[in-house]
Amino acid sequence: MPNSLFLPTMLIDRISRPASLGEQPQAQVLPPALPSTLRRFRRGALLLCGLLLLGGAAEAEDIQSPNKQFTLSVNVQEGGVPTYSLTYKGRPVLKTSRLGLDLKNTTALTSGFTQTSAERRTFDETWQPVWGESKNIRNHYNELAVTLTQAQTNRVMRVRFRVFDDGLGFRYEFPQQKGLDYFTIKEERTQFALAGDHKAFWLPGDYDTQEYSTVTSRLSEVRGLMKAATTPNASQTPFSPTGVQTPLMLKSQDGLYINIHEAALIDYSAMHLELDDKNMVLESHLTPDAVGDKGLLQTPANSPWRTVIVSDKAGDILLSKLVLNLNEPTKFKDVSWIKPVKYVGVWWEMITGKSTWSYTNQDNIKLDSIDYRKVKPNGTHAANTAHVKEYIDFAAKHGLDGVLVEGWNTGWEDWFGKHKDYVFDFVTPYPDFDVQELSRYAASKNMKLIMHHETSGSVRNYERHLDTAFQFMNKYGYNAVKTGYVGDIVPLGHKHYDQWMINHYNYVLEKAAKYNIMVNGHEAVRPTGLSRTYPNLIGNEAARGTEYESFGGNNADHTTILPFTRLIGGPMDYTPGIFQTRISTFNPQNNSFVHSTLARQLALYVTMYSPLQMAADMIEHYNQHLDAFQFIKDVAVDWDDTRVLEAEPGDYITYARKAKGSPNWFVGSTCDERGRTSKIDLSFLEPGKKYVATIYADKKDAHYEKNPQAYQIRKQNVTSKTKLSQYCAPGGGYAISLMEAK
Repeated sequence: MPNSLFLPTMLIDRISRPASLGEQPQAQVLPPALPSTLRRFRRGALLLCGLLLLGGAAEAEDIQSPNKQFTLSVNVQEGGVPTYSLTYKGRPVLKTSRLGLDLKNTTALTSGFTQTSAERRTFDETWQPVWGESKNIRNHYNELAVTLTQAQTNRVMRVRFRVFDDGLGFRYEFPQQKGLDYFTIKEERTQFALAGDHKAFWLPGDYDTQEYSTVTSRLSEVRGLMKAATTPNASQTPFSPTGVQTPLMLKSQDGLYINIHEAALIDYSAMHLELDDKNMVLESHLTPDAVGDKGLLQTPANSPWRTVIVSDKAGDILLSKLVLNLNEPTKFKDVSWIKPVKYVGVWWEMITGKSTWSYTNQDNIKLDSIDYRKVKPNGTHAANTAHVKEYIDFAAKHGLDGVLVEGWNTGWEDWFGKHKDYVFDFVTPYPDFDVQELSRYAASKNMKLIMHHETSGSVRNYERHLDTAFQFMNKYGYNAVKTGYVGDIVPLGHKHYDQWMINHYNYVLEKAAKYNIMVNGHEAVRPTGLSRTYPNLIGNEAARGTEYESFGGNNADHTTILPFTRLIGGPMDYTPGIFQTRISTFNPQNNSFVHSTLARQLALYVTMYSPLQMAADMIEHYNQHLDAFQFIKDVAVDWDDTRVLEAEPGDYITYARKAKGSPNWFVGSTCDERGRTSKIDLSFLEPGKKYVATIYADKKDAHYEKNPQAYQIRKQNVTSKTKLSQYCAPGGGYAISLMEAK
């Protein structure tokens, strides 16, 4: 069909859109002296355009990123099918990919559309996060909002695209309208049509957990590897032999790094990706609720943003703020109560089996029918007053901020896997845990206690107790809570990532904010940048953390991948800092070991970003290595600047970060099981100034399995002109503090 037939559409769009993107105003396209003619022309053109689009393809709407390196093309194909494609520096990232949604018991929003408007704008701001990896974040994009009308139903759907200098974000918008007020999503049909059989860093698709080891393979190999990759978990619902999770990290054969995820997950179910491994097309797959529905919406409504971050440099993926930028600014007027935290905890000894969460060995317990003062203690309960005071003393002595205590409250004898509606009340301590005395003692040491709320997946029970539990925290001086959702969700049938649960997690954040409480969510949904809107979301798990080192171990390359995948959506409470990596040394019943050298455990405080960092080992092990513990004491948890000095997913990452409000920098490097020599320059330091570098590194004979505690510490003077070469052992790394010389 000749392009000249589409001239009316192009003229109408030029007249109606605001001048932007460097274009000159287009009002001169038609004679300004003929307003009535123009109105008749526009009506006729719209009718003509609608008829033409029902039978054939329209000319694409193109838009570029501010730096001109990305080009997005949006089109309505034959049959009224909306599509998009994306290139980077002229290289294909996404080929023609379909858009739309299937709806339940009504016409799908996938075809029969005409484009009725296309609005453009440019946006550029710089904002400051409450906490983060950099002091200032630039939010700069060109936007194209395409309004589509479905002739058969007269329904309207808008797709809003934002093209940044580091990638693309887009979402569906459903304006309030008579033909689409309440509707149920059967499935979202967003496609990501890839340009090849890329190398992928993937997790099995699952409605309930991300706690799998990352598999590295070609996309064409996913099907054959899926069964082995789907290892047991406390709650899991895999859904397909080719389903994978986001964030999905990819690398093309010609060297493009591509990351696919979502942003601003609110009132919608979490997205997975279903792989068509014959055509290399990924399609969205939403988490179903208890009756199989993928989402219940009322207009006006929006989907989350679908995100695609792209670069020919791996480090650019790590530095991208695209996901954060697609979230709304913070909802809180006062954020003074939100503070980054470095903490220790009564935790690792229970994870490794040395001690227990429970006070007794009794089971089949109902909280309203047991008097714990009359039952025999098991003698292994860790959360007792005297022991917690030891941790408070240690934290205070070394300048840390808080102490997490798990297993302090009644109910741990009979909590897991029973699908009980009423498990914990979140306010009743065991007899050996003196809440009032510990609150007084912590305050006397200028120390905060961190609350632990394990829900055992019983969500209705947690919500009925939330206000009372948060009031209890306020009373006793707790300003942060670690939540947990281990096991199947109760009411049964719901999944950890369905719309109902997404709304629950966000409800907890909003409720906690009313009590000035920060939240660290474990077993919750993977983050999607919501920490910008809710900065009290100070931590998340949502991946295999250090605890899995006690359950058989994480792969040695694990921490060289997570920053490219899980951390794209937000920080992770990874709980690093394990110095005694052989668990059998203190629990002979557990032969697992931490797949890391001690030096790399220090590096993780820099490479695994979080404003909530735990010194996770037991304090007796830190007392044996106080020279190495000095780095944990010194390293910051909030930053003014972040640089990626070298990176390759699955192989190595080296970060440099500048502490908030300080001239001091910290460097961390982690590598895989092969080891390497890292070569970096310190040009990020302020020219003309001298710094004292304290380098915590692997010895030559260090090895994550054979000799993990072989480390050395050395100091040297450096400047911005200094270049360093540093050995990293297999499964090892190094950490450097760079303090301005006085």
